[in-house]
Amino acid sequence: MTDFQPIQLTAAPPADDAEDTARADLYGLLATLFYSAPDAALLHHIAANRAVGEDANTVLGKAWNALCDAASETTAAEAEEEYRQLFVGVGRQDVFLYGSFYMAGFLNERPLVALREDLARYGLERHEGVSETEDHIATLCEVMRFLVAGDDLSVSNLGEQQRFYAQHLQPWVERLCDAVTAHPQARFYRSVAGLLGAFAGVEAVALEMH
Repeated sequence: MTDFQPIQLTAAPPADDAEDTARADLYGLLATLFYSAPDAALLHHIAANRAVGEDANTVLGKAWNALCDAASETTAAEAEEEYRQLFVGVGRQDVFLYGSFYMAGFLNERPLVALREDLARYGLERHEGVSETEDHIATLCEVMRFLVAGDDLSVSNLGEQQRFYAQHLQPWVERLCDAVTAHPQARFYRSVAGLLGAFAGVEAVALEMH
């Protein structure tokens, strides 16, 4: 679902089963939405793919359909302006998208060092031309996509998914969602944060159960 690569990844083929394929696709979509504002084509694609039947009644399905509703009511220009207001700003952004800020109180702190050690172990590095540090939520979602759907089973396996998620996402992702939801200018991205929060809750339970 996403073409951008904040870090250099080997091509990840479809995961072996439908559940993992869906997880990988959702991580990829969240990575795309948090890396930059969606264009008109992506907004249309989201709006046209509502969850139906039993899926629509799940926590994740309800969050997804809320995003579909928001996408259908948002133009690309409006999404771009909202992204700028929330995540770019002038001098200091209103909402930080970096794990170090939430876990250590500052950017470029010890959590980023630990993350870079894991990425090096996976053979991953930041893509040339990308200014965001590796603890950006978009990059972390893209790494999870790699761990779910990658073809190198020495790193793309359930154990690494559990460890990476528990160390680099679970400690702070809920606070990020709360910060986005509370922002007075958040409209479309309030629904994106709602989907991320719902997905994070499902992932935390599922990964702990295995």
